Amino acid sequence: MIKKYFPVIFMIGTLLVLCGAMMYAINSLYLIAPYIFTAGAVIVAVCQYFIPCMKTTLALRRLHRQQLLGGALLVASGIIMLVHPIGNYWILCLTVSAILELYTAFRIPQLEKKEKEKKDA
Repeated sequence: MIKKYFPVIFMIGTLLVLCGAMMYAINSLYLIAPYIFTAGAVIVAVCQYFIPCMKTTLALRRLHRQQLLGGALLVASGIIMLVHPIGNYWILCLTVSAILELYTAFRIPQLEKKEKEKKDA
């Protein structure tokens, strides 16, 4: 029942992450920005965890695990932001997470399309 709302919940989570990062970067409400960022990161990670992995090939399963790792690193960057409010150590963790998420966002549809073409042929 709730799985049909995952895209909307995921979008809300990403908007919270974006708002938290922007508020922290421009020093506007930087005291509550880590909480907003972390709440959004947890929402994104939970949505990614509950997306079913019905992948048949090893490459698609590996990409799904990389996507889960990216979500976990996003949560870790929020926790680092909370623990070290002065430093910018969280940016490194956020960068690695963004690279993993971006890579999997492009590769998963490519491999799914290739797998579908093999089944149709």
